[in-house]
Amino acid sequence: MEGLIAVTYKCNAKCHMCNTWQYPTKNEEEITPEDISKIPSGLTFANITGGEPFIRNDIDKIVDVVMNKTRRLVISTNGYFTDKVMDIARRYKNDKRFGVRVSIEGLPSANDELRGLKDGFDHGIRTLLQLHELGIKDIGFGITLSDRNAKDLNELYMLAEWLGVEFATAAVHNTYYFHKFDNKIEKKEEVTEEINKLIDKLLHSNHPKKWFRAYFNYGLINFINGGKRFLPCEMGSDVFFMDPFGEVRPCNGMEASMGNIKTQAFDDIWNGEEAKKVRQAVCSCDKNCWMVGSAAPAMKKKIMVPLKWIIKNKFFGKEILLNEDCCHRA
Repeated sequence: MEGLIAVTYKCNAKCHMCNTWQYPTKNEEEITPEDISKIPSGLTFANITGGEPFIRNDIDKIVDVVMNKTRRLVISTNGYFTDKVMDIARRYKNDKRFGVRVSIEGLPSANDELRGLKDGFDHGIRTLLQLHELGIKDIGFGITLSDRNAKDLNELYMLAEWLGVEFATAAVHNTYYFHKFDNKIEKKEEVTEEINKLIDKLLHSNHPKKWFRAYFNYGLINFINGGKRFLPCEMGSDVFFMDPFGEVRPCNGMEASMGNIKTQAFDDIWNGEEAKKVRQAVCSCDKNCWMVGSAAPAMKKKIMVPLKWIIKNKFFGKEILLNEDCCHRA
């Protein structure tokens, strides 16, 4: 099981594609480290996110709790609070389970415009560089693609390669979590072209992990072009999302709650009647989201699907462009 834990909806950024910052949680509403301690041990992966998690004054205590629950932990951040990030990183610098991902939405001009955060690019890169110097291995940054930053995609990938860090991609989505329902990509062909350039680079790598990322990005093209999800979504069965209020949901795209960790035991929530209803709702969900939180577990579970695609496209040179046939399955 994997867990995605949003510990606050406060954020110092004012992102173009996300309005969560307009709906900040209050301190007294947010889950505590004691609440989070009720999640089960033995998670294969956990992600601490927000809002901006490093706004929380007790983020160190939250990290301590989650580290005891999972085989791998990644904290998602905009990287602005470098000192706070580094304080925690120093405590876990010798623990290979610990990782950090910084959101960078483009080269300096595009990033700062899209994030509404003055000098946000500088802060993010400084955080990455200091984490790298400290010796943290599981670090990287990611971009959320839109019409406004697609041209920076491959330059950011090259920057990640030069820095020797991981590189992740996403596309703008519309959900209650973002408080956005008007995100859309108009320049589909232009964005598709840039992603295909990235796919080509990933497939020409010698690292198998990047080949699977190529498949993920192929799915991202499919999502952008309105296609049906390549792999079944099993959020709420293999993965849970916990919001800052303690509601346990299948993901950050569906508002349906299985229960609240503040008043219930996790096992009661996970095995309860509401959880069964939520899983049925997931089965009939038509959003076709393609975010790493839902796609990566599905790719692991149905590994032969991406593997066949990789064999065709890496070793046999099959055309990878996806536009008119965007509704076809890989």
